[in-house]
Amino acid sequence: METKHQTIIFTDGSSRGNPGPGGWGTIIVDKNSGTIMELGSRETRTTNNQMELRAAVEGLKKAPKNSSVIVYTDSSYLINGITKWVKGWKNNGWQTKTKKDVLNRDIWEELDSVAAGLNIKWHQISGHVGVLGNERCDYIATSFADEQPIKLYKGRIDDYSLPGILNISADAEKVSNKKSDSSHSRAAAYSYVSMVNRKIETHATWAECEQRVKGTKGARYKKATSAEMEAKIKQEFHNI
Repeated sequence: METKHQTIIFTDGSSRGNPGPGGWGTIIVDKNSGTIMELGSRETRTTNNQMELRAAVEGLKKAPKNSSVIVYTDSSYLINGITKWVKGWKNNGWQTKTKKDVLNRDIWEELDSVAAGLNIKWHQISGHVGVLGNERCDYIATSFADEQPIKLYKGRIDDYSLPGILNISADAEKVSNKKSDSSHSRAAAYSYVSMVNRKIETHATWAECEQRVKGTKGARYKKATSAEMEAKIKQEFHNI
């Protein structure tokens, strides 16, 4: 069947806690009419995965039937679920291979339903690397999660504040920084440095550091991977 519309959708979800307050953001670009619609909302108790799914559901609801749709998301949970796992879940009565009930079944069923009749290509992109659509959806989602909703745009692409919205190229510097952060998070800890009420302490384990900072307003902490980094962190905290 010939498709009459070409629709591009960006989605993202966020939660402050798992579960906790959360939000989702979606951008729908109708290439035929040259228009853009932003969507977003919040839930008081949810998870990041639920918000990722909700963003996709609400975006696809706005796509015209028989539309050719491209969805960009940074959620591997969403991508794997809708392209690999859903068919098996349905065949198994919405149970996993280990005979456990599928988490978030209600939203998965809704997503499966709204996706029917659409020619969808799902694409996973990296988050926080400068892809404009992803960055904007993240901003919408986190704003709603933090109960600071923003004005959502609906109108012509030519009047949109992000003229390069359809450019999915990543920012090379942000990609490099993300890789560096990832390498740092995997590196073995030399120590942990914390600051509470301007008093700086070092800890041999994360458990010790966590015990000091958890629930303490204004507390700061960082992992050091060397003696040199530990000294830099102490100096950084001292200068705050």
